[in-house]
Amino acid sequence: MSASIRLLRPLQWLKNGFVFTPLIFSKHLFEKEYNIKAALAFVAFCLASSLIYIINDIIDREADKLHPEKKKRPIASGEISIGFAISIATILGATSLTIAQLLPIQFLYTILVYIAIQFAYTFSFKHIVILDLFIIATGFMLRVFGGALAIQVVISHWIVITTLFLSLFLAASKRRSELVMIQKLQIDTKRRVLQEYSIPFLDSLLIITTTGMAISYSLYTMAERTISVFGSEYLIFTTVFVLFGIFRYLFLVIVKEEGENPTAIITKDVPTAINLLLWMITCVTIIYFS
Repeated sequence: MSASIRLLRPLQWLKNGFVFTPLIFSKHLFEKEYNIKAALAFVAFCLASSLIYIINDIIDREADKLHPEKKKRPIASGEISIGFAISIATILGATSLTIAQLLPIQFLYTILVYIAIQFAYTFSFKHIVILDLFIIATGFMLRVFGGALAIQVVISHWIVITTLFLSLFLAASKRRSELVMIQKLQIDTKRRVLQEYSIPFLDSLLIITTTGMAISYSLYTMAERTISVFGSEYLIFTTVFVLFGIFRYLFLVIVKEEGENPTAIITKDVPTAINLLLWMITCVTIIYFS
């Protein structure tokens, strides 16, 4: 049972929290009907992402055996057979699509596109330099689009652009951390794409993506439509939390040489977790009670 749960990677479900972004910024956070739809979308994405993780673990099982941490995964360690893993993946996929059908048809299409792109990434795109980063970013953006389609609201283009820069930033930092660890431990990795990257190049990507993320979020908070919808100019002050989050994450990635697992940073790094919580509380207060 423990191995089966770890196979699903429930900690990674935090990434699907992007589904709730449209709910918060559409001013429907305290409406039951919208919350139910957003929750269904979240569950559908969680099951779909676990399906992809299982397929990825099956494909990468030999390479994972050479990794100091990934070798502990249920399939790579031999705790779970490939046949049993495929059975679980099938159930997850079927359940995810069944839940998606309870929501608007556009959401079902989004889930199908998400699964198709992730399959392409697992079997091919993750071996193509630069493209692998954009496929990861696409997954995050589809979560935001899916959240909006599930509750039938329109989201700001600035939110979409900010999500793009944020997801590219997380992807680049993940690649950097993987490359640092491989070089430090002198691991003979079978992942061809890592051989194409270099730390200076990835550092350049981090600078570009963090700058783009900070600017696009700031512009969103100052946009005329944003101020009109929320009836407040104070959302600009939440940029402080965004900048702190960026600087803290860069510190952990570059100085502490962490970042291979973004979800672990959010859950284990206390300053990051507190900063995220304060950002959410401040946003909700300004949007709903200003």
